[in-house]
Amino acid sequence: MQLMTNKQGLNGTIRVPGDKSISHRSIMFGALAKGTTTVTNFLMGEDCLSTIGAFRALGITIDVSPDKIVVHGKGWDGLQKPTGILDVGNSGTTIRLMLGILAGRSFDTMIEGDASIAKRPMGRVMEPLREMGATFEAKEDNFAPVKVIGTNLRPVEYTLPVASAQVKSAIIFAALQAKGETTIIEKEKTRDHTEQMIRQFGGEVTVDDLVIRVSGNQQFQGQAVVVPGDISSAAFFIVAGLIVPNSKIRLENVGINPTRTGIIDVVKAMGGKIIVEKTSAAGDEPAGTITVETSELKGIEIGGDIIPRLIDELPVIALLASQATGKTTIKDAEELKVKETNRIDAVVTELSKMGVAIVGTEDGMIIEGQQTLHGATVKSYGDHRMGMTLQIAALLADSDVILENADAINVSYPNFFEDVASLY
Repeated sequence: MQLMTNKQGLNGTIRVPGDKSISHRSIMFGALAKGTTTVTNFLMGEDCLSTIGAFRALGITIDVSPDKIVVHGKGWDGLQKPTGILDVGNSGTTIRLMLGILAGRSFDTMIEGDASIAKRPMGRVMEPLREMGATFEAKEDNFAPVKVIGTNLRPVEYTLPVASAQVKSAIIFAALQAKGETTIIEKEKTRDHTEQMIRQFGGEVTVDDLVIRVSGNQQFQGQAVVVPGDISSAAFFIVAGLIVPNSKIRLENVGINPTRTGIIDVVKAMGGKIIVEKTSAAGDEPAGTITVETSELKGIEIGGDIIPRLIDELPVIALLASQATGKTTIKDAEELKVKETNRIDAVVTELSKMGVAIVGTEDGMIIEGQQTLHGATVKSYGDHRMGMTLQIAALLADSDVILENADAINVSYPNFFEDVASLY
């Protein structure tokens, strides 16, 4: 499809869709709780709908309407052996967290996804779960499809070799079924939505800096969950407002959980004009209004413990850096290689097509600033965040930009193009 261009200014207010990570977990905890869970502002993207489909296949009744999701939870023991293969579509969050949930059940499950999922490493999840007694059968031992052979799990002490909220959450779900206390030691702080939701649903988890302790045999009660807007989706409009001339964009109801706000810190460090006003807290998840406007930016170095707090935003941060003065270096971001696609290679290849001076490194990228963007035919690689990054880049292009496989954006932001158009 041909992407929109606009160098004249973007102005207006956007309410981004619900947070993808929290939407996934609301269904999971709602299903594992006893009683009814009501979820509002749920993300109706393909990934989160895959989670609903998986739990329906496990015997959970879930009502979907335009204004809310109602999950009729049955507790841990209410999950039933599915009659067929669980299909997670394109959702890495679904398959990795489900491995932890299914490992401790009393039945076997076959779980698979699309071609992208088949290339994403599952060994990083299977290894700690195997230490807990879990049994898996998988292609080449590391990739989907995976057969999960349910069993009784035991607690462990496990130090995460990578900073991954998905791996951590899978272990937590397994630990909630084990007899005794599991200790998880993080490499760096990652998003803590799973820990927050345990508390919201009446459970207990102890967090002491990078050490997380979870006891097994916990039971949950249904709750009302209000999902804040997804800061990873807001990031595209944050960047657009900063780099398109004569722009001012207001983003309402954005989740500002401190484990997710790395992009705000980066924008401030680059000299961007950004105002964050906390407006509410739904459960333990804070939300706020973010306002950005066109700014003179400077290149910086991005690395270390901030990376897990902005890992999903790095593609569009690379675009942001292309409009700053000087050079920006992104490092310590090896995790980008195992997302929906290798995002280091994808960002470098596609932004280079548009004229950006950018090179990939083993763990990140180096981007030269003050670049003029040109028209090109670019592709999303089936990766929603790549597709959205390229639309924001197209806003500055001097001629037409054609995006292949634009439908990938539906994974997390079905109304993305409409929201961009609303700012004209």
